[in-house]
Amino acid sequence: MAAIRPDRRHRQALMQTTERLIPVMNSTITPASYFERVGAHRFVPTVHARGAWAVDEQHFSPLGGLIVHEIERMRARERCAGLLVSRISFDILGRNTFEEFDIHVEVIRPGRTIELVGATVVIAGRSTVSARVWLMAAEETGLVAGGEPDGMPAPETLSSWPLTSVWPGGYVGSLDTRPIGIPQPGRTAAWLSTPHGLVAGEQASGLASFVALVDTANGIAVRQEPAKWMFPNLDLTIHLYRQPEAGWTGLDTTVTFGHAGQGLTSTVLHDIHGPVGSAQQILTVRPQHDGGR
Repeated sequence: MAAIRPDRRHRQALMQTTERLIPVMNSTITPASYFERVGAHRFVPTVHARGAWAVDEQHFSPLGGLIVHEIERMRARERCAGLLVSRISFDILGRNTFEEFDIHVEVIRPGRTIELVGATVVIAGRSTVSARVWLMAAEETGLVAGGEPDGMPAPETLSSWPLTSVWPGGYVGSLDTRPIGIPQPGRTAAWLSTPHGLVAGEQASGLASFVALVDTANGIAVRQEPAKWMFPNLDLTIHLYRQPEAGWTGLDTTVTFGHAGQGLTSTVLHDIHGPVGSAQQILTVRPQHDGGR
């Protein structure tokens, strides 16, 4: 994506938001969450949500979890039927700058057994993320269940690894990362957890907390040094065949770079009970000197 130059109104809004954020960032009390709610659908990121590619951006991973959290809150308010989330797709339309933002949720295709819900993140009047979630009715299929890949060793048996040795940013610094073996260029399996909640004073579901760590997959198996090459993802698509539990998010990740500036991060997703689905991220690959997103 090309770099986005803020207009005067955007700069003024950013300055006002920064003034609100300065007391939080200068406080001696470290926030215990990635976001704070400042309106019905409006949020402020905390220092733990700072991005890895740029200090003035949010990391997408906790934002993805927050979008799921807001969709679940809307469905709870509307007393929607108890459907299971089966696919979550996020299209990243622009830079998610480190400032206040809104999340708007709508039902696109209502139904008793199948439903499609959408959500949009808006920052300073710009839509920066478009999300779509397919939900399906639960059925008893234990008699025919099968085809799952092998599980991962328990995180308690592994040692922590400082992901901050590869990436900067408050989000990366908030993680407990435990790889299985030595991380290799383009190939790593690791468990991730965090002590921080999604939204201050709010209880997130196991699904939202799990999703909040999935976008990290693109950062645990880097093929090239981030200081020399850029490879941000333009999307994140998650398919689930079992609802995950919170606590630890397992990422069994492979990264492929093509010959024409395209890349792909593919991940088998695990919770502590075993595999739950998969995630895909398309990458834009280019040398760092090519400029911003």
